[in-house]
Order: sequence, then C-alpha cells, then structure tokens
Amino acid sequence: MKISGKMLRDAIISGANNITNNKNMVDELNVFPVPDGDTGTNMSMTIRNALPELKAMKDGVTAGAVAEKTASAMLRGARGNSGVILSLLFRGLAKGLSGKTEADGADVAKALGLGVEAAYKSVMKPTEGTILTVARESAEAASKKATETNDAAEIFKVITEAAKTSLDNTPNLLDTLAKAGVVDAGGMGFLVIMEGIRQVVEGKAGVEAEGGESETVKHPVITNAAGSVEADIEFTYCTEFLVQKKADCKDAKLLRAYLETIGDCVVVVDDDDIIKVHVHTEHPGKALEEGILFGSLINLKIENMKEQHKTQEKKVEMAKKQKAQPVKPEKEVGFVSVVNGAGLEAIFTDLGVDGIVRGGQTSNPSTEDIAEAILATPAENVFVLPNNKNIIMAAEQAKKIVTDRNVIVLQSRTIPQGISAMIAYDAESSVAENSVNMTAALDNVGTGSVTFAVRDSDFDGKKIKQGDILAMENGKLALVERDVTKALLKITKRLIKSDSSYITVIYGADVTDDSAEEAYQVLKSKLGDDMEVVLVNGGQPIYYYIVSVE
Repeated sequence: MKISGKMLRDAIISGANNITNNKNMVDELNVFPVPDGDTGTNMSMTIRNALPELKAMKDGVTAGAVAEKTASAMLRGARGNSGVILSLLFRGLAKGLSGKTEADGADVAKALGLGVEAAYKSVMKPTEGTILTVARESAEAASKKATETNDAAEIFKVITEAAKTSLDNTPNLLDTLAKAGVVDAGGMGFLVIMEGIRQVVEGKAGVEAEGGESETVKHPVITNAAGSVEADIEFTYCTEFLVQKKADCKDAKLLRAYLETIGDCVVVVDDDDIIKVHVHTEHPGKALEEGILFGSLINLKIENMKEQHKTQEKKVEMAKKQKAQPVKPEKEVGFVSVVNGAGLEAIFTDLGVDGIVRGGQTSNPSTEDIAEAILATPAENVFVLPNNKNIIMAAEQAKKIVTDRNVIVLQSRTIPQGISAMIAYDAESSVAENSVNMTAALDNVGTGSVTFAVRDSDFDGKKIKQGDILAMENGKLALVERDVTKALLKITKRLIKSDSSYITVIYGADVTDDSAEEAYQVLKSKLGDDMEVVLVNGGQPIYYYIVSVE
C-alpha cells in the first residue's frame, strides 16, 4: 500500500499526540535524577510546532507537501538537541518525498535514511547508544525490508520493531545508561512518535491528544537587553573603563577590593597591559579616582541604569506580547545570550549583550526564537551565547536560517562560560580574533552547580534518594549531599586548581539572600585569603547555586 497526503498528515498528527501524551515518561529517562530532564518535552514541542499547519491542510494535499510543511515548521520550532535531531530526521522525509503525491515503502525507507544522514552530520561527535543509533538502525532495517516489499505499512512495522530492539540495546552501548538503569530518552521519543505514525498507516484510528488541545507552545520572551532587568536596581550607575597599567602598577586585586566597598557586580580582569573594570555604584567618580592610581583611563562608560530601566519598561512589555522585530544592521558587532533569571540577565546586559532570549534548563528556546533575537540585533556580526549544551544545536540551526548577517555561535555550555567569553571580548580586535579569544576563554572556566534529586536512583555507585542535594562538576554528577551549603563547598573545592584565584558564586531563585550570605561566609573562611570569592544574585530556577572557578 501507499501513503496518501491525507494519511501522512493524520499519521504525523498521531505521532505528535503520542509523544505529547508520553513526554513525562520520556523526561523521566534522564540519566541524572535532576529536575532538568526535558527530552520528551523538547521533542513534543518540536513536532507540535507543525500541528497548526498540518490541521489547516485539505484532504487532497500531496504527501510531498505534507512532509515539506512538517519539516519546515519543525526546524523553526526545534528545541534542545533531541528536538533538532528530530527535525533533521523529518527534513530527510521532506527530501525523500519531494514532489510525490503518494509515498510507497521504498520512498519511506529512503527518506528516513536521508534524515539519519543529515542528523549524523549535524553532530560534531556522534555518540552511539542515543537517538542517532535508534534512528539509524531503524532506517537500515527499513532499507533492507524495502528490497522485499514496497508496502508502506510493512516498512513502518519494521521501523518500529527495529527501533524497539535498538532502544533496548542502548544501555549496552552507553555505560551511563547502564549505570542509571534506563534506556536512551531520545531513542524512546523517536519510538513513541513512530508508533503513533504506524497506527494510522496500518488503518487504525490515530492517537488523540490527552486533555484535548490545552497544550500550547510557549515562546520565551525576547527583549532588548537594556530593558530586560526586572529586579530592583540598588546602585544607579553602571561604570566601565579600562586602565592602561603604569610601570609600577599595584596588584589589580586591590582595585577590586576597593570597588566592592562602594558597589556590587564587580568585575576586574587584568593582563600584562590593561585592567578591565566593571562596577555598579552610587559613586562612579570614586571608582574612576581609584582606577587612576593604577594607570591611565580609557574607554570610559557611565550609564544611569534606573533611567534606562524606566525608558525601556514599555518596550519590554510590548516585547512580552509580540515577537522581536527584525532590524537592519547599524553596527559591526552585537551579542545574543540565552539566560534564565533576572540577575543573570543583568550580568549579561552589563557585559554588552544586545538581546536576551529567556531560557535554559527545562525551557529550551526554539531555533526560531534564537533566530528572531539575532535578527532583532542591529549588527553585521552577531555572537550567540547558548550557555547550555542542550541549546547549542538549536543555535547552530538558527545560524542557517539567518542569511542577512554573519552569525558566530560560541560553544558556551554553561552560564559561567558565557560570562567569561563576554569578558574576553575586545572591541579593538577583529571579529575573527574575538571568535578565537572568546572561545579560548571558555576552556579556562570550571563550572559547578548544586541542585536536587527528583527521584530515587543508583548512579555510578552513588545511592541517591529523592530530595538529596546533587553537585555537578562540568555537567557530570560529582557528589551527593544532604546539605546545600556543604555541597557548594565540596564542589567548589573540587574545581579549584593550583593556578585558580577567582570564584564566582551565583545563587538562584530558591535561595534567600541570608542563606546565600551565610554560604558566602563559609566559603571565604574555608578557602582562605588567596581565593577571591564574589557572590551574585542570579535568580535562576532549578539550581540553588552555579559556581565558576578561574
């Protein structure tokens, strides 16, 4: 049998409903029992982005047109690595069925093979035991079966059976899955979608969405960064300048220590020739006078943040209600950053970011969200900071969508890496030089995070119970604790190297100011005077603390 356009339309809708109904089950397959497992959610939101266009199609539509509309919508709506890979698999479907009124078994097998090829090419270092493996082995089984039959229903039967077999084998390919006692979440999501599609192809009723049409895709707010800060502004003036060091320049740590007595959000970075300074203060003149003691001042910038906030409030409210509008490039370089938390937005804004895409763990922005932020940045060259390993692929896909300006996606996998990259930016250097230097800065930052376990687990010999405090070291589970502050101290000590001297502790929305201050004092007392510790209110969800060590 062949698949008509109407059948393919209904089949994809069925697959989308099936993953939506089972997204929580897929989310729970996350290897680490932390509250950021979002594979099922990302895959669901990616494919559901195509539903409005699919449901608007008439029954006489061709299979090729259905596949093309689906692939285009999924590319724009792709969220997280699993969502991007899923969109690429459907892009293969569109290529394989291009121009076809109906699709037979051979067409389906070929199309899935094209999607797998595109998905593998999109990943720098493909890992076997993931959705890539499950999709590839399904495509290989379909291709083999297509030499025996041209029946599309038979091909989809083979695809789902091969996907199930491949999925069951993923723990044998990835030790992390075996230790956690789970199969790959992305592979499971692929199987769930294929099962929903197969149901319609075999002539059965499609999967209905549980709860009706209540689920909607929520887009993160994209704003001009200058007006994105919602937190109270304690200090009025954002003060920035460079110090060209004099011959007998004192240690820059002394400048930092002084600035911390007159303000907050202090950043002091130095090399052999200059000191880069940033501080929020009520007394910018005092900051400049102190800076002169270390050398001559250049590139001075003082901005009244309270006035900026007032003038931008209306623009922010409008941005919350509508998409960011494309603008023509007016300057050479601009920046877009993905962050989650008012305090973190303030940090990136002060460091020079033009556009903020609100998102992160559990709320990955889509390819289209990132592309819109890039287009709303008035620059010929736009650096994008994903600040999360699960957002990098979506940013790379956004780069392909934007064609009227040069987009550079920096591989920032954490918030501290993004901050370090922005600090490394030098307005006097070329775009190519900054790309190299900002990328190099990522490798100089060790990142830790403290969160909690959402379920009981036994991982890598560590017995974990729901509610336990988990500390992650550069994205990997490092230790289990019962106390948040103890976990923070231990993970910070693990990150410290012989040449480390500067620690930034960013506390989240679930940590009170008093608790953060107590933790800060514990770190100061335990780590000694050789380590500088700076405390910042990031306001991020999920993670009690994010810590960087440089």
